[in-house]
Amino acid sequence: MSRVVIIMGSKSDLKWSEEIAEALKKLGVESILRIASAHKVPLKCFEIIKKYEDENVVFITVAGRSNALSGFTDAQTHCPVIACPPYSEKFGGADIWSTLRTPSAVAPMVVLEPENAALAAAKILGLQDRIVREKIKQYQAKSRETIEKDDKEIQKR
Repeated sequence: MSRVVIIMGSKSDLKWSEEIAEALKKLGVESILRIASAHKVPLKCFEIIKKYEDENVVFITVAGRSNALSGFTDAQTHCPVIACPPYSEKFGGADIWSTLRTPSAVAPMVVLEPENAALAAAKILGLQDRIVREKIKQYQAKSRETIEKDDKEIQKR
């Protein structure tokens, strides 16, 4: 079974994480939600990573402000890590730099929209999971159909 482990830095990230989980569900991917701050409880964070990594999961990290969670998670596992930090007006978006600038040998991917983070995770899992791969193809076909429908509709004006 293909699974994604969504680790959020705090409960304040729950709504964003639930959007990711819902999008994953539509793509046929199970998700697990966990909370573990890399700053406040790094050992717990490490334990969560080690608990799931042998299942060859994809991790999605959800943390804003000073996002150590994404880099910490990536540095502790061989599994793919996708950072999906929630947008905040508070710092004018400048807190994104803590997600983008990581040390050498630390390479979490960054996807800013919850639905797209779910899609990226599903594509990784779809390399080995035929059922997920088919769900992705259906999702993409539906998106293309919407564009075609909208184009025809606007031409009728």
